Amino acid sequence: MRDLTAEEVRVLGCLIEKQRTTPDQYPLTLNALRNACNQTTNRDPVVDYSEDTIRRALERLIHRGWVRNASWAGSRAMKYRHLLDQQLNLDERSLALLAVLMLRGPQTAAELRQRSERLYRFASPEEVEQVLAELAARDLVAQLPRRAGERGRRYVHLLSAQFADGADLAAGRSARDDDGAASVPGPHGEPRSSTGLGAVEGADVAAPTLAERVAALERRIAELERKLNELAG
Repeated sequence: MRDLTAEEVRVLGCLIEKQRTTPDQYPLTLNALRNACNQTTNRDPVVDYSEDTIRRALERLIHRGWVRNASWAGSRAMKYRHLLDQQLNLDERSLALLAVLMLRGPQTAAELRQRSERLYRFASPEEVEQVLAELAARDLVAQLPRRAGERGRRYVHLLSAQFADGADLAAGRSARDDDGAASVPGPHGEPRSSTGLGAVEGADVAAPTLAERVAALERRIAELERKLNELAG
């Protein structure tokens, strides 16, 4: 699950966002999805993806079962919708926070509450923290170490290898958080603070494990076999 590419993360995040903010235009056509991915507002980083790049990301997400074709007979353009809430059993609150993390990168809980308002309006900061704790318990989000001068820690999603690898490297590591509270192992051995939120360390320099490389290779082989079968058919 933690091996989405940056393009797949952006595509999936945009589908979730537009489902909530522009329901009349959802599901999205390829062109509408490209415009959403390449927005210069509410995006970090800003990108300039081609239609081919987005099409390939969609194909991989469809193969995974997280996106599907939502066109009907007689429609002029192919449209797409996400299935992330169904596949991962996510409620509106969890989906909103994940989408903002996917579209805007690491953020504090306060930033997440402010930036998710169009997707879901949280009643209090405590509710945001509660949902983040639930997502962390499922290894879908984690905390980054607090940077100098920051009042709060930033959170990251763990749907891509960029931060998930850092969590794997931190597995079994004994540590204390900034408040001196002892960390306890999470369900997969990663350090987790007494609040139940894992801290990702060394995410920028983490290397994939052997098991992850083998799994990625198997997925690539399966994708090649699927495409060869389509050509042969």
